[in-house]
Amino acid sequence: MTESLVAARKKPAAVAQRRPRRDPRLGLGRHVSRYWQLWLMVLPAVGFVGLFMYVPMYGIQLAFREFDFTAGLTGGEWAGLKYFRQFFDSPMFWPLLQNTFVISITTLVVGFVAPILLALMINQIAGGRRKKLMQTATYLPHFISIVVIVGMLQAFLNPSTGLLTQVLAFFGLDGVNLLGDTSAFVPVYVISDVWQHCGWNSIIYLAALSRVDPQLYEAAKVDGANRLQLIRHVDVPSIVPTMVILLILTMGGVLNTGFEKVWLMQNTLNLPVSEVIATYVYKIGILSTQFSYATAIGLFNTAINFVFLIAANAIARRVSNWSLW
Repeated sequence: MTESLVAARKKPAAVAQRRPRRDPRLGLGRHVSRYWQLWLMVLPAVGFVGLFMYVPMYGIQLAFREFDFTAGLTGGEWAGLKYFRQFFDSPMFWPLLQNTFVISITTLVVGFVAPILLALMINQIAGGRRKKLMQTATYLPHFISIVVIVGMLQAFLNPSTGLLTQVLAFFGLDGVNLLGDTSAFVPVYVISDVWQHCGWNSIIYLAALSRVDPQLYEAAKVDGANRLQLIRHVDVPSIVPTMVILLILTMGGVLNTGFEKVWLMQNTLNLPVSEVIATYVYKIGILSTQFSYATAIGLFNTAINFVFLIAANAIARRVSNWSLW
């Protein structure tokens, strides 16, 4: 099987060698003057990112100051690393870090693999109408509000009237409270999250699969490949670059658990496993008005995400030659 498939894969490379060389790198000024139409189109997006992403970073200094309502963001006394040490010495530090890592890593692993498998399955469906119906059915949950999703969970998992708890009671498991059980919080969170976003996240993989050269399938079939071998030797290698880039981008927000969903699912029974950095920052900053302390915790969270992003990009560049930069 491999000879025809390898020959088919080499063909685009041979075509690429005949392409003319690109223009040498231009300076920023000459590049703007030459391609001003492209810069004009991207200007609104750059302005949006700068205004709402970079300008608010001015408030980071609050993590190093004693916030004073009368003096504003820059008027408080310099406190150095006081609030970072306070967080590291806090008895909540390790439980928060553990809860955040468990929820984030579990969601990342399951939520990263599931869209790939779904895209590979949808790609094997014959017939345009059936494929579109499957795609639409898997995309729809993405548009449901987080509040509605958590409301559905509470309705289905209610200990006395929930549909799922009644089904479990039918099989002899009475009095199951999945929303209050600390061992069930992470599975309920991850499964519902994957169900909601799996279809939507598979779109980019389906787009990558749609660009696979049909000659690769034909060459593999000539070599006697069955359907599973087509997926293994043609489909999966074709989406590896997309997988690597999305994994790197996901690692950049590894500690950014979904605040809204965790906050809405949180109750006094599951609090030991549902208290994460995002909810703790909200309680400290908004409810307790300790703005400097909350900013320091949030900055620590962002720094960890940045480290993960750099490490994931470096590992991907070394292992697969695909990276963001």
